[in-house]
Amino acid sequence: MGDVEVVKDISVVPEVHFLEQVLERISQGELRVPKFQRPFLWRPEQMLQLFDSMERGYPMGSLLIWETTMPLESLDTIGGRRIPPAPGGAKVAYVLDGHQRLSTLFGVLHRSADAPRSTRQEDWMWWVYRPLVRSEHDGLRYRHWKSGEEVPSHFLPMRSVLGTLDFLEYARKLSDVSASREEADRLTTESERIAKRVKNYKVSVVRMEGGTLQQAIEVFSRINSSGQKMRPDQMVSALTYGTIGSETLSDKMEEIKGRVAASGFGEIPIMTIFQTVLALSGEEDVQRDTSWETMARKVQGQLMTAVTDTDLTLQQVVEFLQNEVRVPLARLVPYNIQIMLLAVFFHFSGKVEAEQRVKLRNWFWTTSLAGTFAGSTTTQVRNFIMEMKAFARGKGGLSYSGERARSFPERFDLRSARVRAYLLWDLQTFPERKNLDGGTANVLEQFATAHSETYRHIITQSGVPGASSPANRIVMTTPPGVSIRQALIRLAEEGRTDILDSHGVSLASIEHLKADEFTDFILARQHELAARERQFIESLGIKSADTEVGEADIDTE
Repeated sequence: MGDVEVVKDISVVPEVHFLEQVLERISQGELRVPKFQRPFLWRPEQMLQLFDSMERGYPMGSLLIWETTMPLESLDTIGGRRIPPAPGGAKVAYVLDGHQRLSTLFGVLHRSADAPRSTRQEDWMWWVYRPLVRSEHDGLRYRHWKSGEEVPSHFLPMRSVLGTLDFLEYARKLSDVSASREEADRLTTESERIAKRVKNYKVSVVRMEGGTLQQAIEVFSRINSSGQKMRPDQMVSALTYGTIGSETLSDKMEEIKGRVAASGFGEIPIMTIFQTVLALSGEEDVQRDTSWETMARKVQGQLMTAVTDTDLTLQQVVEFLQNEVRVPLARLVPYNIQIMLLAVFFHFSGKVEAEQRVKLRNWFWTTSLAGTFAGSTTTQVRNFIMEMKAFARGKGGLSYSGERARSFPERFDLRSARVRAYLLWDLQTFPERKNLDGGTANVLEQFATAHSETYRHIITQSGVPGASSPANRIVMTTPPGVSIRQALIRLAEEGRTDILDSHGVSLASIEHLKADEFTDFILARQHELAARERQFIESLGIKSADTEVGEADIDTE
C-alpha cells in the first residue's frame, strides 16, 4: 500500500470484501470518488490487463477508502456511469487509492445494456469482452471491440456477468447461434466459469475512519501507488483542495487551458500553467521534484489570487506572442518556460515600456535560436525568474546579448527548439503559399490539425543524403498521383515562379530535380534557406552560427 504515515486520530481497519459488494456500494452512491482525485487516466490496455489478472486470480492491490460524515465534493460519474447522490446524514466512503481500478471495474461490469457503442474510444473502451474460444486469445484473454461491425457471438460481454437476467439472455443467444449442442454446452460452461470467477473475486479493502480532510488528502498524496506517478500539479492540486473554493486547482488550470485554446493559440501544457501559478504566487522554485507538501502549504494562501492572475496574464502573453513576435500556435513556442517567464514579466511589470517590448522580442528570438533553456536546472530556472522579475520592475536587464544562434537544423524534428524557431521564421517569411491552382494554402489550419505532416517531403526516396533536412519539406497540396517533385518541375516548365517563390523554391534548385540529382537539390535549397534565415537572425542583432548547418538537438520540455 505504499509508505503511509500513521496519522493521529485516524483508525485503520483492514477488511476483505467480494468485488460485487464493493461495486454495489458505488451504484448506491455510498462509495464515491472525491473531487481532489486525479481524472480517469488508464489506457485501454491497462483495463484489459486488470480483467486478465482477475481471471488468473492475481491480487489487484488493496483499495484505500476513508469513511466520514463530513460532506465532501465528489464525482457524480464513475467509469462513465452516473451515480446517485450520497445518502444524507450517513457515513460515506471516499476512495483514496484505487480510483483507476474501481472505475474500470464499475464502468465495465455495471455497463448498462443501452450504453453507447461506437468506434470512438470514449465508447468502446468501456465494452470489454472475453472471447470464449481459446484460439482467439492473443496474449491477453480480454478484448475491446473497436470495429463498427457486430461483435462475434462467442465474445462474452463482461457487463453481463454480474446480472443474472443479462447473463441468462447471453447464454440463450449463445445456444441459438452455436453450430451444435456440444459447442453450445462448451461455450456456456466457459462463460459460467468466468462469471463465477468475477462473482467470487475478493478485494482487500483498507478502511480509514476519523481524522480531518487535510489528513485524508495527505494520505492520498503519499500513497501514489497506482503505477502512474502523480505529476506535481496533481499533487499540489490535491494537497490544496478546499483552498480555492469548491473547485480544485486542476479544475481551475483546465479552465485556463481551455480559454487559451479557445483564443486560437492552441493548448498550453498544464505543467506550464502550474509553474506560472507558482511563479505568480511569489514562488521561484517552480521545478522542484520533492517536498510538494511543503510547497503546497507555502503557496495555498496565495493560490486563489495567483490562479486569477495567471488567467489574466496568460492572455497578455498570448497577445504578445501572436501580435508582436508572430508566434501563431502554442505548439511552436520553442520552450514552454518562455511562456512562464513572459507571464512573470507582464505580472510584475507596471506600465510596459516600448523599449522593454523590443528587448522581450529579441530575448524570445535569441533564447529560441541559441537553445538557452535546453536542460535548465532548478537553480537556473530560479535565476531566470529572478532576472525576469528585476527586468519587469526596471531594475535589471536580460542576459542574452552574448548568446549565439545555433546553425540551420539538419533534421526536421519538432522536438527540437531550433526547428521550432526555424518554422516560426519560415511561417513569417512565406506567409501566403500557393497551391498548384494558384489558391492560397492555409498552413496554420493544416498545422493545427496535422502537425508535422503538413510539411511534406519533396524527395521521398529512402537513403538519399540530406533527406531529413527542413529543406526537403514543403507545404503544398497536389492532385492524386502527382508527387511534389513532379509538381515543382511542372511549375518551373510553365514559368509559374510566383508559386515557386511563395514556397522559397528557386529555379536553379529545380534544375537538380530535373536531372534526378536529389541530394544536390536538397543542398541547394538548404543553402538558400539558411542564407535567408541568417539575414533575419542578424537583422535582430543576434550573432549567427559559425557553421551553416548543424545538429537539431531534441531539447524541448
